[in-house]
Amino acid sequence: MPVRAVVFDMDGVLLDSEGAWLQARRDYAQSLDRVWTDADHAASMGSNLEGGSRIMVERLRLKLSPEQVAQDLLDRMRRGYAEQLPACAGAVDAVRRLAARFRLGLATGSPASLAEPALRRLGLLDSFAVRVYGDDVAQGKPSPDIYLKAVDALSVKPAQAVGVEDSANGLRALHAAGLAAIALIDPVFPPAPEALALADVRLHHLNALDVDAVFAAFQAGAGAKGLRPL
Repeated sequence: MPVRAVVFDMDGVLLDSEGAWLQARRDYAQSLDRVWTDADHAASMGSNLEGGSRIMVERLRLKLSPEQVAQDLLDRMRRGYAEQLPACAGAVDAVRRLAARFRLGLATGSPASLAEPALRRLGLLDSFAVRVYGDDVAQGKPSPDIYLKAVDALSVKPAQAVGVEDSANGLRALHAAGLAAIALIDPVFPPAPEALALADVRLHHLNALDVDAVFAAFQAGAGAKGLRPL
């Protein structure tokens, strides 16, 4: 069964946005006389905006609704992206490199209103045959829903696709959905070891994300499920 598609996460893979989300949440928490910790942020990474806002309400014991928190955070992120879009080094080249060989999908926890303008500014919007956003699914990562929706829209089976993720929740979602997984390891926000163990290939930079890495992940996922560091 050949590889027929590659599905990308966006935050932490195409955009160096985990730090921006962390700062937005910290600043927002501070405005409410609360503290948002690294552990709090790790729990929310990979989730959609709604899910991450619920986590924030619960962890900080806020009296605000998750919907209000989500809107406030979205406004902060839009302003930040308007000032400077934090594109990951090598992201555009990596997407175009794989688009020449595979059909591509996007599965991001970010809402469409934030993600689409960012992709357009990167010149990558049309590189993805399918784009699934956080507001397209009821359950964010680590639920497999967003990846199952993406591969279904690509008309491929999960076993025919490889996903690219940076977060623990994202890797858990890929594993639950049945896709082979490439972990792009951020030195500042690395996945938890138990989640990283779910990856079929580990990469430390986007320059290594090429056709060979996709096939290595696919073969490991279809075979003994071993790790193949590159």
